[in-house]
Amino acid sequence: MRQLGMVIDLNKCIGCQTCTLACKSQWTDRNGREFMYWNHVETKPGQGYPRKWEEAGGGWEGDKLKPGRLPRLAEDYGVPADFNFDAALFKEGEAPLRPLDAMQWGPNWEEDQGAGEFPNGYFFYLPRLCNHCSNPACLAACPRQAITKREEDGIVLIDQERCRGYRYCVAACPYKKIYFNPLAGRSEKCIFCYPRVEKGIPQACAYQCVGRARHVAYLDDPEGAVHQLVNVWKVALPLHPEYGTQPNVYYVPPLSPPAFDAEGRPTGQPRIPGDYLRQLFGPAVDAALAVLQGEIAKKEKGGESALMDRLIAYRHGDMFRLNRPEGVRP
Repeated sequence: MRQLGMVIDLNKCIGCQTCTLACKSQWTDRNGREFMYWNHVETKPGQGYPRKWEEAGGGWEGDKLKPGRLPRLAEDYGVPADFNFDAALFKEGEAPLRPLDAMQWGPNWEEDQGAGEFPNGYFFYLPRLCNHCSNPACLAACPRQAITKREEDGIVLIDQERCRGYRYCVAACPYKKIYFNPLAGRSEKCIFCYPRVEKGIPQACAYQCVGRARHVAYLDDPEGAVHQLVNVWKVALPLHPEYGTQPNVYYVPPLSPPAFDAEGRPTGQPRIPGDYLRQLFGPAVDAALAVLQGEIAKKEKGGESALMDRLIAYRHGDMFRLNRPEGVRP
């Protein structure tokens, strides 16, 4: 089995949501999908989308599935709302833009809030999508065998003909990136843009990223950015590896600006707490950040750094290698 992977450089994500709109307009614009964001960008620290997904359970504990709960539509996803666009944008006066109905939660509810006190506040953006895991809890939890993992690229898909909407997969996914469509009565999720991949075209979220933050390639491709960043330089890490699903979306962790002391002088200490990054990406994050800082210092002194050149991505096309293995047809 080959595995297609994605690396997202959090130091280049600007939270513009272009990836979110690229996915939403292409895949989730039908009825019953209004609350679905197969790809979204949330602000960290924060409760995320759906709300408190990190506390909702799922994943593995050894070789056993951990219990998980189902997110609630209004409280955790947020019922999509209509806004007073006519009054705010097209009529005289200064009516503020606001939802017509009361909302409890929604995507980007905590955008740019973060944590910390002035002058040491901090936040960063975390794009999230289905991880197309090597050990997917959703697949193991489905009693209908409606979830499969493709041998040619490792993409995890839900067979809409077999699915009966039991939602065991939603509870089992620790990242809560499977959604239940109440109109169709079935579970739906990111398909990693497999119709595009089969034609050698990168995923919409990756191709449209204005920050050039996303690299796509097979993990066994030694020339691909994913293999180099994950296995060679070891600066790209999975999100919450302790969940046990072996995700195949990886993140270059965020570098931190220095903290300031009471006199406003930089202390040289990172503003983002190391404990928080270890909570997200595991203990390997310290070594990854050290490598990044070392390569940046080398580049600043006028030296060469293949790692920095790869992350800078001077040529857009170099970020994507979707070569299909011989003998495998779309």
